[in-house]
Amino acid sequence: MSVKSPEHIDIEVGQRIRIYRKAKGLSQTTLADQLGVTFQQVQKYENGTNRIGAGRLMRIAQVLGVRVTTLLGVDDTTEIKSSARQVASSLKLLTLSSALRLLRSYELINDGKIRRSIVKLVESIATRRR
Repeated sequence: MSVKSPEHIDIEVGQRIRIYRKAKGLSQTTLADQLGVTFQQVQKYENGTNRIGAGRLMRIAQVLGVRVTTLLGVDDTTEIKSSARQVASSLKLLTLSSALRLLRSYELINDGKIRRSIVKLVESIATRRR
């Protein structure tokens, strides 16, 4: 018997769950308690190791306050985006607490000029490190 690798969509759904869970300020244990599963099971969902059944996915969406289609990466008018790898890469980045903190702080800045300056600064630092 060969070990099966997670499907790409399972990994993406798991990443979205992690992003929305963290955005809502929930721990894996808190989400698990609301779902009636262990926190290890939530970890497996978030890593894409275990697939999520339709009923469980609906319950996760309810707890997180999002639509199931949001967790699946589709909206009401489009199919799954062909640039799934780029989306997955961005989603994976948002699972890092530092990236989420940076994004939340950036959102609080109302001055467009300051926002553009911050983006230029970060881009400048990033290109120097290559």
